[in-house]
Amino acid sequence: MRKALLAPVLLSGALLLAAFPAPAQQQSDSYKFLSAVREAKGNDVLAILNKPGSTIINTRDVTSGEGALHIVARRGDETYLRFLLQKGADPNLRDGRGNTPLLAAVNAGHAGLIPVLAAARANVNLGNGAGETPLIRAVQRRDIAMVRALLAAKADPDQADTLAGKSARDYAHVDTRSPAMTKLIDEVPKAQARNVAGPKL
Repeated sequence: MRKALLAPVLLSGALLLAAFPAPAQQQSDSYKFLSAVREAKGNDVLAILNKPGSTIINTRDVTSGEGALHIVARRGDETYLRFLLQKGADPNLRDGRGNTPLLAAVNAGHAGLIPVLAAARANVNLGNGAGETPLIRAVQRRDIAMVRALLAAKADPDQADTLAGKSARDYAHVDTRSPAMTKLIDEVPKAQARNVAGPKL
């Protein structure tokens, strides 16, 4: 009698399991793509991007909002960066905090990626949610190589952030530990500074 009573329960349990597949089977192409990029699984990345009609290149992580370019910029992977840009990745894609791939590269200290992103039309004056531009972050890091690369890419030293209302030039003058960096920024006359960032968040 117990077997007869348990049979419907077991059957309904089996039907529920069939209705809800294992997490690995539920993963979307977006999740698989970003995971493959994170793990540098080139073959998997290619397979997903080469699917007919694929528009996944600018997909964003549901929790952080970061895209594939953010991931590779943060780890300083120039090869992947160039590949994704060639595949149509948006160099101005913003994550959940408004950070662009260029800001991700600057925050991680990868000066060599700045010219690559600038050549791909990354907006060097696009600030994050706090209005911090890549140049402001480079000055705050006291990284003269990044400051030089950003100024060469036409970064505006007089564009202010939204929290403190200070520009890269202001931050350079406040922090006296890097006079060479301040001198470099001061070589850009204020009259020539350009604000091309558009509306801030």
